[in-house]
Amino acid sequence: MEKTKIEGRAGLEALVGKPLPPGPWHTLTFEEIVAFADATGDHQWIHVDRERAMRESPFGAPIAHGYYTLSRIAALFFECLEVTGFPAVINYGLNKVRFPAPLKEGASYRLAPEILSVTEVKGGVEVVFKNTVEIQGSDRPACVAECVFRFLNG
Repeated sequence: MEKTKIEGRAGLEALVGKPLPPGPWHTLTFEEIVAFADATGDHQWIHVDRERAMRESPFGAPIAHGYYTLSRIAALFFECLEVTGFPAVINYGLNKVRFPAPLKEGASYRLAPEILSVTEVKGGVEVVFKNTVEIQGSDRPACVAECVFRFLNG
């Protein structure tokens, strides 16, 4: 899958409000869920106890932590987009985050980005992306996050 290439500020501004091509599909594994639980110390059974999750949870399977899904956005973002013309980019923060649907073990997911705004700031431009983590076969996404990146001038 080829990345969408965006050249500089003009390229970013030209794409405001237009959905960008989504990235490749990934499949969530139980091992990834457990590794995230180990990294964060959040071992709630709905994530890490497969048998109990299948038996007792309303989802019928272990689910990823919402923050796991959110944390995947940066890597997924750079799989589908390449922004050139800036020597550096920093993650500046988030405006809004929602987790409309659970991301279940075995589900395939991908990122669908959209540029919401491009604003000049000291030292570069601030770009707000609406990043939607889609779940294959679901009409509801796992995560929708307005991520703020700063693309810095030299």
